[in-house]
This record gives sequence, structure tokens and C-alpha cells, in this order.
Amino acid sequence: MTTTRRIVLIALLLPLLPASPAWAQAFPSKPIELTVLFGAGSAADLMARKLAEIAAKDLGQPVAVVNRTGAGGAIGYAHVRGQAPDGYSLVWNSNSVSTAYHAGNMKFDYTAFAGIAQITSEPVSIAVKADAPWKDVKELLAHARGKPGEVRIGNSGRGSFTHLIAVALENRAGVKFTHVPFGRELAVTTVLGDKIEASAQLPAEIMSQVTGKLVRVLAIVGEQRLSSLPDVPTVKESGIDLTMSLWRGVAAPRGTPDAVVARLERAFTTAARSAEFREFATRMGASVEIRGAREFDRFMARDDREIAALMEQIGLKKQ
Repeated sequence: MTTTRRIVLIALLLPLLPASPAWAQAFPSKPIELTVLFGAGSAADLMARKLAEIAAKDLGQPVAVVNRTGAGGAIGYAHVRGQAPDGYSLVWNSNSVSTAYHAGNMKFDYTAFAGIAQITSEPVSIAVKADAPWKDVKELLAHARGKPGEVRIGNSGRGSFTHLIAVALENRAGVKFTHVPFGRELAVTTVLGDKIEASAQLPAEIMSQVTGKLVRVLAIVGEQRLSSLPDVPTVKESGIDLTMSLWRGVAAPRGTPDAVVARLERAFTTAARSAEFREFATRMGASVEIRGAREFDRFMARDDREIAALMEQIGLKKQ
């Protein structure tokens, strides 16, 4: 082959060579935006801000947290889905990607996003007023079993993850609750006001009342006990086979280049493993539970199937 032909062949092949390494080296070249689906000051918001602050040091660019609330997370998800798949617009996602879809709040599901990494897992707590007659969750469930519908259990809202957990507990324990949807804050204050007997809520949302000895946590619905509530057993320890937790992670629009996903995965998982973030998560009632991009995608698929089944059972599944 002549030199001229070699040059022409190389010129033709160059555009076909992978550009990923250069992409990865150049990324990020500007600030990154992380959409949070819930309001400023919420548990989701505070953890996202701490994670973003630490990850920004690794990335060498600011990670700006923007709150886009409404429709059970659908507004924030729709915004991020509509952005270019270049790694500069991310979402702090959770099980809400499935609840919002199956409730009919959005026309796309979790597959619209590429998982970057799961970061935390937050169990739901089953709490009662400090002077409630039940010493543990077994006694609460025994009461509910003997008097179906008498125990009113509050949740964050119809179709919310806390509502689904209360339904799942009801199923596994063979009891009947009266489910009362309230906002995040009201689900706790109504326990104190005797309008409900129990509350299914994230620990971070009730920790101040627990510390103030206004509320007692009877059990945690999760894989393991919380280090911030070491004396509180899981419902599994109490004989109920239920371990669903609310997970949180970072995702990008589907189609984001693999090299960019890998760079973001490294930055966010490194941040999540830091002592600073772990200590913060513990104070917020969460556990650091890391899944890399590929494993996170598989996990979201499994979780979506479980949530769809629960929502269908309570008549909330629209999609």
C-alpha cells in the first residue's frame, strides 16, 4: 500500500475511533446541575446538598442543587429528561420515579434515565405517641389484628412511598389499618394530636420529636437497624418479612455517554464513601448503600416491579 493510500485510509478511519477517553478527560468543563424533587430543607434536599458539595471537589466544578417540586416528583423528572444527555443535568432520584409513573403523573418510567449510582437507603419508621399503650410493633399489630380498621396510620400522601410501606406491612402482618394521608410534617403532628394512632414516616422527618421524647419509634422497615436508633428493631426481627426501603441516587438522561457516566459514578460514589457524608447520612437517619451504575439500573428495574404490584393492589396503578 502506498503512503498516500495509508494517509487516506487513516483519515477515513479516524472519525470511527471511540471518542470516549477525550470526552471523559474534558468532562466536566462547566457547572453541573442536580435537580432535587422535594423542597428546600427536606431530608432529600439536605442530603443532596451535602453529596453535591463533596462531589464537586472531585469533579473540579460546582454541582448546583435546584429544587423542582410537584406532582410527586414528576415535574423534576420531566425537566431532567428533557435536557441534553451530556452529564450536566442530573436528578437526585428515588423510588418516586416508579410511584410517579405508575400513578399516572408522568408518561415515562425509570428507563428514561441512566443510573449513575445509588447512594443511600432510608428505612421507614413506624412511630407512635410517647405515651401510646403499645411497647413494640408486635403489640400494635396484635391490636390492629383484633380490631380491624381501628388503628389509623398516617403517611406522607396517597400513593407515597410511606403509604406503600404501610400497605405492605398490613399485607405481611395480616392486619387491617385505616390509612390516613397527610403531608410530611402533618403525619407526625397528627400523632401528637391523637388524630391517628401511628405514623409511617422517614426517620429524618421525626428525629427531633424522638429526641424530644414526644414520639416513640416501634420498628424500622429496612434491612438493618439504624445506627442513630440502635435500640429500635426492624420489623423483620419482629417476625414480619418486610425489608423495603426508600433509596436515593443520582441519574442522568438516558443516552449519556458511558465515559461521562463512569466519571460521575466515580465522583459521587467517592463522595458517598467519605467519612463526612457517612456521618451526615447517619444523623439524617439514612444508611450509605452504594450501587454502581449497572447494578443501580438492575436494582431500579426490580424495585419498579415491586412498587407496581403494591400500587395495583391499592387501586392507584394507572400505567
